[in-house]
Amino acid sequence: MITVVDACVRDGDGGSPTVVADDDVAYSDADRRAIVRSGGASHGAFLDLPRVRFFTGTGELRNCGHGTIAAHAVLLARSGLPWRRSAQHTGGRVVETTATRLPGGGIEVWFDQGPVTVSAPAGDLAGLLDALGTGDPGGIVVASPGTPRLLIPVADPMVLVPDLPRLARECRAQGLLGCFVYRLDGPVVRARLFAPAIGVDEDVANANSAGCLAAHLGRRVQVWQGDALGRPSAVWADTDGRTTRVGGIVKLR
Repeated sequence: MITVVDACVRDGDGGSPTVVADDDVAYSDADRRAIVRSGGASHGAFLDLPRVRFFTGTGELRNCGHGTIAAHAVLLARSGLPWRRSAQHTGGRVVETTATRLPGGGIEVWFDQGPVTVSAPAGDLAGLLDALGTGDPGGIVVASPGTPRLLIPVADPMVLVPDLPRLARECRAQGLLGCFVYRLDGPVVRARLFAPAIGVDEDVANANSAGCLAAHLGRRVQVWQGDALGRPSAVWADTDGRTTRVGGIVKLR
């Protein structure tokens, strides 16, 4: 069965179109990539429980936050239960999840992201920042829940127009998933995630990066993404200093 849902919606709207499919031993990885593309999605979750694999239209990912949220919303919907806990095997670790039906529709899912490492960048970022279309704002860190990405504070994420082919080359050269640019705006974080190195020019929602930011700031965050793509999204993340939990709401189609 193949389902497309909107993961990490904001006020019931937008969200990231995400494929959730029962995996099949007959599928090749090329088949899985094609299923993601045919679903009009940037990402897909393939279920062979307790194992879940994640793909974009161009390759497999070690993990995927909003894909995890989408997968467990679909599993709860199939179960007919009001809530469901599960343990997902992905990327060499076990991810604990909780999914709950909300009054009026929608399913809220939280998952345990685990520890996030945060460190100073080791390489020269001049070429990467130039490709991104910004100077060095200071405060840049590398954050990784398993796959490293840059967290970059900027004055206004919406004005950036990256050179995506060049940014892809720069990120691959430094072993980075992409660049999460953000601005703290009162209780909300406004952000964009550029990840052309993995075949996603810009992500509507990147739950793992929201968790990385919570770990970096040491507090709960509400991250808004997707506005530049006309698909507003919201992700919540919290940390206790040891591990990080990330959540979002899924709208079933």
